[in-house]
Amino acid sequence: MSRRIPAGERELLQRRLVSQWLAPGGGERNPGERGDGGGDRDGGGDGAARIAAVARHLLATQAQDFGQGVWALGVRAPGSTRRDVTRALDDGSVVRSWPMRGTLHLIDPDDLRGFLSVTARRTVMGAAARHRGLGIDEQTVARARDVASGLLRGGGRATREQFTVALEGAGLEPAGQRGMHLIWLLAHEGLICWGPMAEGGTQQALVLLDEWAPATRDWSPDEAHDELLLRYVRGHGPTTLKDFCHWSKLLVSDSAAALARIRDRLEEVELGGASYLVEAGDTEARAREAGTAPQQLALPGFDEYLLGYRSRQPALAAEFSARVVPGENGMFLPMLVSRGAIVGTWKRSITAKAVTVTTDPFEPLTGTEQKGSERALRRYAAFLELPLTVRGER
Repeated sequence: MSRRIPAGERELLQRRLVSQWLAPGGGERNPGERGDGGGDRDGGGDGAARIAAVARHLLATQAQDFGQGVWALGVRAPGSTRRDVTRALDDGSVVRSWPMRGTLHLIDPDDLRGFLSVTARRTVMGAAARHRGLGIDEQTVARARDVASGLLRGGGRATREQFTVALEGAGLEPAGQRGMHLIWLLAHEGLICWGPMAEGGTQQALVLLDEWAPATRDWSPDEAHDELLLRYVRGHGPTTLKDFCHWSKLLVSDSAAALARIRDRLEEVELGGASYLVEAGDTEARAREAGTAPQQLALPGFDEYLLGYRSRQPALAAEFSARVVPGENGMFLPMLVSRGAIVGTWKRSITAKAVTVTTDPFEPLTGTEQKGSERALRRYAAFLELPLTVRGER
């Protein structure tokens, strides 16, 4: 590629690849160890345990597009398959819900509780006007809460369609997105979440969070703010407090107070003329590992490597931003990465027998980049356990 990135920014990107477990060294250290003060759950086998470890390490993995979110975990657990993600969902070590920003994420269930304890109230208040417009009031939510408890108590599971039928049976009209917004509100209460794969394996089932994945720890407000910030830096650094606030939507004042409390657990590094936060005691090791980061990657859309920070640069050059987010409509395409820079996009077509990938580089790739990108795409096909065909955009 013709684009050149200054050395300091290049090191920033390489070190982020390491901290996000996209390079050797991070996820290979001890994938079954929490290291965050929380309890441990049975990962349901080595592959599922590694997927659960990735989910804990990233803290929250954006997953409104379920298939992309699944690959975001898989690409960070080399050798894993989609079935490993399914096992992690089926054993309760990973769930899917709305921990922050009103957006679906794949997440450890205890971490979900930690997020909700400090984000849910403000997120729900921010949607109050929309809910009034839908005719959703406190009485409506209370009735929906009773429906959910009655339907799911004792190990019950329900698809979205089954839950909608139950709402109708209770006299609650689910049309006009009311049903989905009621699910959203009950999830923000911590009552329900998306858990195991439903019969047929094409969608998840709703379950009662506390029944499905009982809490293994308690969170005080200060503990939640402190740990979320520390672990965000661990899984995204080098980064900044502004990045964390943009990512989590937590108040700057609360985040700054958390930073003051955990300051001795963090260090600052200078890269490309700017100051960034990293976890204390790990700076030299991360700097060495940055040199081992893979040259080419095939990342999903909405990946933390791009969306985990306030600015898309230097990972994505401003002139190519519209190629990743066509029409700037909030939909992020899967990305080709070379030496830390996003250099193109890719699309996939999946059938029961094969996956076909169409690549669209921003500029012509070198021979080395083409071979590296094809290797990365073969890893994606292996994750799906399907043969691969690669095509270039016409």
